Amino acid sequence: MNKKEFDFSEYLECTPYVNFNNASVKAKADELKASSDLETDLIRNAYLFVRDNIKHSWDAQDRRVTVTAADVLREGVGICWSKANLLAALLRANGIPSGFSYQKLTLFDTPKQGYCIHALNTVYISSMDKWIRLDARGNKEGVVAEFSLDKEILAFEVRPHLGEVDYHDNNARPSEKLMEVLKNSNDALDMYLHNLPEDL
Repeated sequence: MNKKEFDFSEYLECTPYVNFNNASVKAKADELKASSDLETDLIRNAYLFVRDNIKHSWDAQDRRVTVTAADVLREGVGICWSKANLLAALLRANGIPSGFSYQKLTLFDTPKQGYCIHALNTVYISSMDKWIRLDARGNKEGVVAEFSLDKEILAFEVRPHLGEVDYHDNNARPSEKLMEVLKNSNDALDMYLHNLPEDL
């Protein structure tokens, strides 16, 4: 769908979760823009900042729960749902449409251990008139996502034979169901083990 047919307004909104009206988020967005010559440079730099400088709660074994973009930037930690809020905010603050896409994955290694919902970002590249998906979860051994304009290099390969699903969706707002889980949790590690929804 090209830019003449698509309403980008919702993908540029400042919302309670994608709160780029926050002074710290806006300052970081301005900093990223100042160090980027091209639109694609800005998208790459914002993505790498969130992927590499914001710790994933489970990887870091950090119990702090963050929800909004401002929370994540302030604390420097979050699960994929909240890291996606920050990346969307940094992009939208600079006029780049961004949204949310989801996957249903096994929580650990097998379906018997349960499923979880994994969040990605959708990003519209005006100069190429196309949407791409980026996964800012954070890399570690066995989990590698990269910035690419040509193909998706996401953190996890969906395995349909295990009941995993890639929704290939493009939502202007994060799932309210997932945001409610964050808002009602006070321990990220306990939430990760016991309170993650298995579906949207």
